[in-house]
Amino acid sequence: MTGSAVVPVLGLAAVTAAGCVWYVPSLADLRAGADRPASRRVAAAGCLVGWSTVALLVPLLPAPGWALLGAAVTGAAATVVLRLLAVALRRREEREAAADWAALRLPDLLPGDGGDRAGSPGRVAAGLGLALAAGVALLVGAAALGAGPGVLVLGPAVPVVAVAAAVARAVRRPRGLRGPG
Repeated sequence: MTGSAVVPVLGLAAVTAAGCVWYVPSLADLRAGADRPASRRVAAAGCLVGWSTVALLVPLLPAPGWALLGAAVTGAAATVVLRLLAVALRRREEREAAADWAALRLPDLLPGDGGDRAGSPGRVAAGLGLALAAGVALLVGAAALGAGPGVLVLGPAVPVVAVAAAVARAVRRPRGLRGPG
């Protein structure tokens, strides 16, 4: 990096501090232990790993190089793996709950048929999170390799394109009433 690293360090530290709206509830979910479903605890662990990675990047930011890129990519990969595991656990829990409700012969109590999962909030959030991670990895990698400013524009462009695609998909898909009645 050229110039002083004070501004990027302070900016990253401020973003990390502002992330408390995500990592403090996640910490509470982990501390609750068996009172929370396994999927929620794994998702909380993924959230904490992600925000811990961002916090770890603060002291690494003044010294650019492979350590910064390695920490960012490793943290992002661990976060994505934990999030995908949480989604798989949540689906298993939903199937078990559906089987329990079916055993009670009360299928009409649960709204929705579950047929449209492509636009579910979890999938949209996962897609946008992956796009953000890809943008950060691209930006950090380009900066670490000393790429010019033209290449550095690509980092923020990845999440922006992902958001535009998600909005276009949401606008294109018709929304009807789900469930019985």
